[in-house]
Amino acid sequence: MRCVYSSVSLLKKQTGKTPAEQRWVQRQLKDPYVKASHSQNFRCRSAFKLLEIDDRFRLLQPGFSVVDCGAAPGAWSQVAVQRVNSAGSDQDLPRGMVIGIDLLHIPPLAGAHFLPSHDVTDPATHAELQALLPSGQAHVILSDMAPNATGFRDMDHERLVSMCLSLIDLAEKVLLPGGSLLCKYWDGVLAHRLQEKLSSVFSSVRTVKPDASRKDSAERYFLARMYRGSVK
Repeated sequence: MRCVYSSVSLLKKQTGKTPAEQRWVQRQLKDPYVKASHSQNFRCRSAFKLLEIDDRFRLLQPGFSVVDCGAAPGAWSQVAVQRVNSAGSDQDLPRGMVIGIDLLHIPPLAGAHFLPSHDVTDPATHAELQALLPSGQAHVILSDMAPNATGFRDMDHERLVSMCLSLIDLAEKVLLPGGSLLCKYWDGVLAHRLQEKLSSVFSSVRTVKPDASRKDSAERYFLARMYRGSVK
């Protein structure tokens, strides 16, 4: 995930770059969400994707417990902390919990508990989450994680779908009945298979493409709600 930089630092990054890298810098400089991320102190423009989805579907509520998968650098966790009141900013509202997981380092964030160098597919990670979460369960699982792109679209699509499928195993361990899962995927031939798998354990599954997702991107999100539990 590429994240927000100041305009000055972006301009400096053009020096000695390839034409493709220079085009990316120019796109960042013109992107209103990048500018808004900087002015509103979000770590990445991706924060606005979650803000938009939550404004529309009210996924995150004060007092909720949230697991943020692929959390680095922490933009979605920033949104979750605000929405579930996990930093206790509003003393009149219930206080939630946000736990972020990533293989990468995640800079500290007030109101969030981060588990860097953790694999979301590892049973040891599942056990650690159960120990940290209230009653061992979460109301919401978020995932904006993605594999490092290889440049081969079908391969990247397949790898991301596999990562999303692993979230169903995580849900079996930590998601409350009636809970929700929001996961990013790249559109492709296996998207239907992923949707079917989600539909087998959630009562409602819909596709969402927020305005903050670039129009030329294959990026989509599945929003799965009303978790029913695993089907044996």
